[in-house]
Amino acid sequence: MTLLAVERIKFFSTRSPWWCMALALALVVGFGALMAGTSNDIDSVNVPSTQFGFTFGMAVILVLAALAITTEYRFNTIKTTFQAVPNRTSALLAKTTLVALVTGVLGELAAFGAWGMAKLLRPGADLAINSAADWRNVAGTGLVTGLAAVVAIAVGTLIRHTAGAVSVLLAYSLMVEKLIQLIPTAGPKIYQWMPFNVANRFLTGNPDLSPELAGGGPSMSTSTLDPWWALAYFAAFAIVMLTIAVSVAKRRDA
Repeated sequence: MTLLAVERIKFFSTRSPWWCMALALALVVGFGALMAGTSNDIDSVNVPSTQFGFTFGMAVILVLAALAITTEYRFNTIKTTFQAVPNRTSALLAKTTLVALVTGVLGELAAFGAWGMAKLLRPGADLAINSAADWRNVAGTGLVTGLAAVVAIAVGTLIRHTAGAVSVLLAYSLMVEKLIQLIPTAGPKIYQWMPFNVANRFLTGNPDLSPELAGGGPSMSTSTLDPWWALAYFAAFAIVMLTIAVSVAKRRDA
């Protein structure tokens, strides 16, 4: 608990996390309101469409999580942290836990905020959350953003430089996975197992959810996993990345 308290103080004592959290909320809620308010067809305003801003919010959350660790390397405060806590594993796990919890809550607030704004603007639309798919699409966002933050912490620990870590995270999550599909023959099969594609399977995967209904929210996934197995796969990927990052951090100079 002491380490978590220390990480909480460090995290909230700088401006960048606050700006990132505000931006993530504004993007997700704002795009949800925009989609609902500007739609000419009330039938197109549904639960998945309220999550149109998910991809933009996820990008900001990845940046937020990466900054939580790379700024320590940038300003050399990581040395002080490791001197105060010689067990580097404990220090890094405390930071990861704190950031994952914060981004998980942030994801929930953004998702339900977007849904609430859409319901406020279009009270006549079918926005009832009355199926497992609807609950995963909205409430499941916090689980995905929390795990994505763990991945970002791992990448930031490995690269240590803010620009490099942010570039890798954004390029990979927004472009690289999709470009893999261009590989002849094997590309689409490989893409089925790419982590962020699989994470989208948890949010949007349902036999009854057509691409038309899901078109406004997170990208439809090509993964063949059951939604909850997809979440487990993404969690395993995050844990493996964090394990590698902690192992590397323990062996090299701060």
